Amino acid sequence: MLKIGCHLSVSKGFYEMGKEAVKIDANTIQFFTRNPRGGAAKPIDEEDVKKFLELAKEHKIESLLAHAPYTLNAAALDESIREFAKNTMEDDLKRMEYFPNSYYNFHPGSHVKQGVEVGTNYIVDMLNSILKENQSTLVLLETMAGKGSEIGRTFEEIKTIIDRVKLNNHLGVCLDTCHIFDGGYDIVNNLDGVLDEFDKVIGLDRLKAIHLNDSLNTLGSHKDRHAKIGEGNIGIEALARVINHPKLRDLPFFLETPNDLEGYGKEIKLLRSLYKE
Repeated sequence: MLKIGCHLSVSKGFYEMGKEAVKIDANTIQFFTRNPRGGAAKPIDEEDVKKFLELAKEHKIESLLAHAPYTLNAAALDESIREFAKNTMEDDLKRMEYFPNSYYNFHPGSHVKQGVEVGTNYIVDMLNSILKENQSTLVLLETMAGKGSEIGRTFEEIKTIIDRVKLNNHLGVCLDTCHIFDGGYDIVNNLDGVLDEFDKVIGLDRLKAIHLNDSLNTLGSHKDRHAKIGEGNIGIEALARVINHPKLRDLPFFLETPNDLEGYGKEIKLLRSLYKE
């Protein structure tokens, strides 16, 4: 069965979020750990978590992916911004232990004209300071479009971070279809070649989740503007090949398209119809 879901709001609680997933036939869920622009997270309601976990088990919601806020920048020039990133992720990883064996996704960061090497050093330092041997959460580095001074546009940049983190058994990769297309990887005409390159550089065993998005921009544009499924420059045929590819089809997929709940439901229905059981 296709593991497909979308980004949902947890503002009303985890149980209500789970009910929304069931309503649109989603069996994966992504959510922000806190306001996407940063700030404090709500206290964990253990009863709410218990009800959610029971609902998830009943409806076979298999993959939960927490997304760090966009303001988290471990590669920043400003030390206070780097400290915010460290403290936020450390707190989030503690909270994620209420949801054993889940995923936590973050954008590696922007070096802000310091250079990739300096920015990478900061990211590695943060991960080395907060990852714990006994954590159950797998931390995913997201592939980026290369907008501005983003780190993570190339597979090599992601690989460099992973190799330098001591507890990298707790690291994986989330591949964003819009981002890598905008970053210059031609998944429309050469999906096999892109996956072969990923395997050669990083290793497909590190690929744990996929953000399934179309792109408003063209190949190599470095813009990062998501489009609804089939309404962008990647297109429905190429995205159907992604969900059916033998090296990808069993991974969890998460939609981040510009949609409301009803729109997500329609996309999930469409993608299920294109998935070859």
